[in-house]
Amino acid sequence: MQFKLLALSALATLAAATPLETRQGQCNTGSIQCCNSVQSANTGLVQGLLGLLGVAVGSVTGQVGVTCSPISVIGAGGNSCSAQPVCCSNNNFNGVVALGCTPININL
Repeated sequence: MQFKLLALSALATLAAATPLETRQGQCNTGSIQCCNSVQSANTGLVQGLLGLLGVAVGSVTGQVGVTCSPISVIGAGGNSCSAQPVCCSNNNFNGVVALGCTPININL
């Protein structure tokens, strides 16, 4: 009985002493973006925007974020996203579109 109690307390101590990984978000391919909408590259709106930007629709993989702005630090004042938070692989279009987007959950 005493051995079980000792083993249980040792396990609890080890679990409490384990360092936690600090995360700045869930995005490994770029910054987290807040987009007004996320759509397939085949929709009319996105095809029109990509055409204006000179991007071939066939080269786009994943979803496309439309009218996006970066979210710099999650939880900081003024950086909330009331639309769709996404992680995108190509954000080089001044917020008009972001390519290769995957929706994420920032309310962890």
